[in-house]
Amino acid sequence: MLTFSIAFIFLILGFLFYSKFVEKVVGIDTERKTPAYTQNDGVDYMPMPTWKVFLIQFLNIAGTGPIFGAILGVLYGPAAYLWIILGCVFGGAVHDYLSGMMSVRSKGQGIAEIVGDQLGGVARQFMRAFTLILMIFVGAVFVTSPAGLLANLIGNGEGSFFTSQTFWSILIFVYYILATLLPIDKLIGRIYPLFGAALLIMALGLLYGIFAKGGSMPEISDAFQNHNPDPKAPSLFPGLFITIACGAVSGFHATQSPMMARCMMNEKYGRPVFYGAMITEGLVALIWAAATIKFADSLSVVGATPYEKLLNALTDNGAHDANPAVLVNMICQTWLGKVGAVLAVLGVVAAPITSGDTAFRSGRLIVADFMHYKQNKIYKRLLLAVPLFVVAFILMQVDFSVLWQYFGWTNQTLSVFTFWGATVWLARNRRNFYITLVPALFMTTVCTTYILLAPIGFKLDYTLSCTGGCVVAIALLVLFIWWRRREVMSK
Repeated sequence: MLTFSIAFIFLILGFLFYSKFVEKVVGIDTERKTPAYTQNDGVDYMPMPTWKVFLIQFLNIAGTGPIFGAILGVLYGPAAYLWIILGCVFGGAVHDYLSGMMSVRSKGQGIAEIVGDQLGGVARQFMRAFTLILMIFVGAVFVTSPAGLLANLIGNGEGSFFTSQTFWSILIFVYYILATLLPIDKLIGRIYPLFGAALLIMALGLLYGIFAKGGSMPEISDAFQNHNPDPKAPSLFPGLFITIACGAVSGFHATQSPMMARCMMNEKYGRPVFYGAMITEGLVALIWAAATIKFADSLSVVGATPYEKLLNALTDNGAHDANPAVLVNMICQTWLGKVGAVLAVLGVVAAPITSGDTAFRSGRLIVADFMHYKQNKIYKRLLLAVPLFVVAFILMQVDFSVLWQYFGWTNQTLSVFTFWGATVWLARNRRNFYITLVPALFMTTVCTTYILLAPIGFKLDYTLSCTGGCVVAIALLVLFIWWRRREVMSK
């Protein structure tokens, strides 16, 4: 309990102090007009109230990530707490703030164009393809998962067509089409604040349960070892840093921040909107990690440790793959009663849907950016959106577990490019680039090691994979130092 309490306070202090330092490094100009005014098109660019922009940003980046990721990540032990607080304060929140503010300074451009401006033409073309692929992955994943959950919750996976996964997939797709094409204030701007508030209320209910309910919780003294009892799980490094993404560092967020950069009314709101939303997500992830392991310890299931009990609860004693949605439902109904049951549906169904729709919207905007194709007319938006939906529909036929693994690595790899792009941007503007350089090096090592090691990658030896990750990170550091010296000498 002490470790959780300290971690919770650390996240709040991170926002109160470190975010101000990061804001000072970037240097805001409260007199400069934002893209919401200079590029206003009544569709994607328009001023919106700051409270609404914050809640939309929070729900855009949250989805089920801080819930499902935290549940699976806490199997590794208290190291999950450390990654959430350190990754969020010094990594993820900085990542989201820089990607948002760089977009504000570049007329609301998407992350592919922003990184391309800093890292060059080859990086620009790669980022265009890479981010578009990620958006389609997210859209496909977040049709399949909520549709399956709705089918099980309402029809127990059986019954008529109107309670089937196919029906719910169609319904969700129709919503995605509307959310992608309509002006941002017509649908997203109206329902997101409600869903965002529900997600926060659920987290507050669980926070109460953490202190009021029975069960033991791990402390920091056990943090530096792998507690995961699943023999198929990746090793602590780099597995933990891929498993917990949205609660710590997530490249997907860099595709979402520019959407709110197009609606933010003043640069001074960047800190609460971008940095603040990420800290809020970190708090949600921390709460879910702590609540999960405490709840698991109270379960009457097989297991000598809370981690073994949690794994058996997630897999029904090894009968199937881990399903965090089952545990979400159990915790909410046990700790929060009937209200919890409603909040559980919102948490595991509405949350992924609200990430899927903005993924498709972001995908449309990515294409519009590099084609310089205005989106002020509905038929223009249709021309870019329809191909995205077609590709996503095809991907939905792929096995979900395989799709999720590729999504996880692609998501974190995007953060690597964002961190390096932000590092170059800060260096060019003669600002403290170490705030992004350090996390850039760390995430480069994580993502390279994972793809060298993982079954979806090269399946190399663990030591060789870790060595390869370090070599790539050092090589990029040397390249950056060389570029930096050349920049200084040219001036």
